[in-house]
Amino acid sequence: MPRTTAHRTAALAVSVTSSLLLGVWAAAPAAAHGAPTDPASRVYGCSPDGSQNGTAACRAAVAANGSPFTAWDNLRVANVNGRDRQTIPDGELCSGGLPAYRGLDLARTDWPSTRMTPGAALTMRYVSTIPHTGTFRLYLTKPGYDPAKPLTWSDLPEKPFAEVKDPALTDGAYRIDATLPSDRTGRQVLYTVWQNSSTPDTYYSCSDVVFPAAKSTGAGAQGADPAAGGGSGSGSGSGSGEAKAGASPGQTGQRAESAKESPAPAGSAATAIPSGSPAEAGAAPESTPVASAADTDSDPSAPTMAGGAAAVLLLIGGAAAALRLRRR
Repeated sequence: MPRTTAHRTAALAVSVTSSLLLGVWAAAPAAAHGAPTDPASRVYGCSPDGSQNGTAACRAAVAANGSPFTAWDNLRVANVNGRDRQTIPDGELCSGGLPAYRGLDLARTDWPSTRMTPGAALTMRYVSTIPHTGTFRLYLTKPGYDPAKPLTWSDLPEKPFAEVKDPALTDGAYRIDATLPSDRTGRQVLYTVWQNSSTPDTYYSCSDVVFPAAKSTGAGAQGADPAAGGGSGSGSGSGSGEAKAGASPGQTGQRAESAKESPAPAGSAATAIPSGSPAEAGAAPESTPVASAADTDSDPSAPTMAGGAAAVLLLIGGAAAALRLRRR
């Protein structure tokens, strides 16, 4: 083969492999990292992987959003650096101010809720598809919060009721232990902020919860069940609903309890999963693989890129070897 032809062959090999690498780069998944699944956040519960996506509130949220919440683990804002109240606008706390999640900000009284017990122990399960170091801050809306109005920063206390730094990642999820405030009744929002220290991102989520209403001691008075008539309320996050190894993000806790069932005993928070959830099908959703403690903070495209780079080196090396042979 003439030297000119050999050069053309080598150049063609480099061009083809470069094109393949660019294709792999373009097809690499966007970074995505996590959200609370117990108690279920709005973005997870209303996602295709969640168990609440058929409820009226979730259907309305998707309609307002203009698309389903497929990327439920990617609700993040970069470079907030602790300036949450200055960065995220009032009325847009659940979406983090991101247009792609605007349906989560609908002011409704029928969001699927998780039953809680005032003053009880809570273990939040926060699934992570890519682990990061950072601090979780948990807020609970103030007494008297009105769920029929948009959520604002003034609805939340200045300080979180729990703050946990770098909790252990177990079976693809962080377990965040806390004690719930003892003075809440009715519908509330559990607002979670995850500020990364290994990336510039901060994650926001709203989990709708419901506490028993205070019972009057007057003659003939009865305590109202706040879950009755309020969407598809179910259990609440606690240490009793630990997921088994390899379980799907929604695979925690017991089956859903009806609104008529009694609340959990004092000092604990009951856990439940509505019937018909992906967990009952026995398979983890393919679209959201959970992370392991061995994973790194690198971009999810890194393994794909490493493979593509190896292919380029292999093909270029082969082309160069062929060129050297032809020159002899």
